[in-house]
Amino acid sequence: MNKNSIHNLLENLESDKQAIMGKESIVSYKMKLVLALVTLQLCFSGFHIVSRVALNIGVSKVVYPVYRNIIALLLLSPFAYFLEKKERPPLTFSLLVQFFLLALLGITANQGFYILGLYYASPTLASAMQNSVPAITFLAASALRLEQINIARKDGLAKVLGTIVSVGGATVITLYKGPILLHQSNNMQNWTLGCIYLLGHCLSWAGWLVFQAPVLKKYPAKLTLTSFTCFFGLIQFLVIAAFVETDFNNWKIQSMEELFTILYAGIVASGIVFSIQTWCIHKVGPVFVAIFQPLQMLLVAIMAFVILGDKLYSGCVFGAVLIVVGLYLVLWGKTEEKKIGNVAIDKETLKQHLLIDPEIGDHIQDERNKS
Repeated sequence: MNKNSIHNLLENLESDKQAIMGKESIVSYKMKLVLALVTLQLCFSGFHIVSRVALNIGVSKVVYPVYRNIIALLLLSPFAYFLEKKERPPLTFSLLVQFFLLALLGITANQGFYILGLYYASPTLASAMQNSVPAITFLAASALRLEQINIARKDGLAKVLGTIVSVGGATVITLYKGPILLHQSNNMQNWTLGCIYLLGHCLSWAGWLVFQAPVLKKYPAKLTLTSFTCFFGLIQFLVIAAFVETDFNNWKIQSMEELFTILYAGIVASGIVFSIQTWCIHKVGPVFVAIFQPLQMLLVAIMAFVILGDKLYSGCVFGAVLIVVGLYLVLWGKTEEKKIGNVAIDKETLKQHLLIDPEIGDHIQDERNKS
């Protein structure tokens, strides 16, 4: 074997090695991403269970979100201050009013309705109802002319059908219990009232998502916006507490169990979840992150049955299936809409190039004549 052959062999081995390392890095990246998304849903699932435990051991329905938002504010505000110094626009009175209204929807109403819904219903039901948020968001955005509907196209039809199916699933859950599929305990719950509160929670969450979009355009510092939202939400909950939670003993943390539930709500549900979710959305976009949402429902159902001994009704399962089908229809419609939008942008870009440089058009015409 001559020197050139040996040199070529070594080059081929090196290129094969780099190709293998490249494939391994891609697999490693995908594994990290999937692990992060599963961890995100585990953290969310744990929050449903921990919140129910907090209510079971007597933690106040007002004190719980107050402590949660105090911890979240202490965690987020330092990062917001140091990381967004250069991109933070000047504050105006109009922006502060919008932050206050965002807090009213995204913190006070959202968390308040959630706690009340969880108190009267179950973690599984709460998790199932949350899958309807994308469809409700689409409905609200369409009503405000922030979202375009074109049922003549398959993406528009998918979004409309997905919304109808999701709302239908939420209606089934609210109005129809059905026979019990799994049952361990005899805890009495007000199913309908819980569903109404959880629907309020989903509507508030969807409203917050819709109204947050135009505010972010004016004030793109997301961490700072979130910190202000937490601050105003905390103030609003404290005002509510001044009227409904006057017993000082309810503000005392009386056991390690209570401390754990509050710390989990503040650190994990508001801090860690926010960080993981932001990273995942940055890497793969909100649609792919939302695809993993139904996993949370399955995890919550298992954990609620094993840890809390919750009942599982057939009506909840049937409604949850409809909501998930609707969720995927809406997500598919949004994905297709984005693809169509990208094609339109590419065509417009080509048109601009043709207007700027006629030689490009001549070249394309020559190629067509040759073919």
